[in-house]
Amino acid sequence: MSYKDYIKDALLGVATGDALGVPVEFRSRRSLLENPVTNMRSYGTHGQPAGTWSDDSSLTFCLAEMLCGDYDLQNLANRFVNWMQHGYWTPHGEVFDIGFATRDAILNLGRGVSPVMAGGIHEQSNGNGSLMRILPLVFYIKDMSIEERYRHTQEVSSLTHRHQRSINGCFIYLEMARAILQGQTPEQAYQTICDTIPPFLKNDEIYYYDRVLFGHLRDCADTDIRGGGYVVHSLEAAVWCLLHTSSYADAVLTAVNLGEDTDTTGAVTGGLAGLTYGWATIPADWLNVLAKRDAIDVLITNLQAKIYR
Repeated sequence: MSYKDYIKDALLGVATGDALGVPVEFRSRRSLLENPVTNMRSYGTHGQPAGTWSDDSSLTFCLAEMLCGDYDLQNLANRFVNWMQHGYWTPHGEVFDIGFATRDAILNLGRGVSPVMAGGIHEQSNGNGSLMRILPLVFYIKDMSIEERYRHTQEVSSLTHRHQRSINGCFIYLEMARAILQGQTPEQAYQTICDTIPPFLKNDEIYYYDRVLFGHLRDCADTDIRGGGYVVHSLEAAVWCLLHTSSYADAVLTAVNLGEDTDTTGAVTGGLAGLTYGWATIPADWLNVLAKRDAIDVLITNLQAKIYR
């Protein structure tokens, strides 16, 4: 499979997983056990039609669009502000979901705060708001040294989340995605991050990712995995769902049915599952209702042209 396919796999994988989770965001796992998500739903939590994706995909698309030109953090910041204030890259012209940390950071960006200083630095700022949008960066950094890959991850995360824990989570996620780009299976990619990241990440915050980086996720039961908005839990959920399923559909449905922050867990899992299994394995009836599909396809073509010119 070519890298050109991988761009389509990633963006459609994120958006589809996101859209599956939007109607049941904030629902408990118990309620979803009684009435699990098995297909695209209409309305629900946010009153949106089937196929509607959230801020996860909007900000993912803003990053992908920035990468179609020069790597420019101020350009990215401007797109984030335009999204929040004017509904840019929203599925239906308005923002209907935004996390507190992301909102506060984008307000900072709108006031002219430097992109690398806008995000929250406090421990309570470690939501999943940068993890959910970081995946397109892998295509820009994939051939760089590990030091450069980390530096760019830190910069892009910091627009909304600049605490070390959030940056680490984004870096681990992108390193696993990069291993999949190199043709590794989920199990091989997971072993790769366990082998390579602990020797590189020497900061104290690595402790919070023990279950991810020391092989423990393989043996975790589903009751050990959370679908909440904490960056550590979101990363664990995405990797666990990928390791314990064997198709795109099974991975994202498992993720969404964990409950709580269902759209983001679906999006983050969907990105890895899209890279693993390919966009063509996403059920056609899900793709057919995906909001702004034509615009997403244009974005994919533009990013392909930039990355692989």
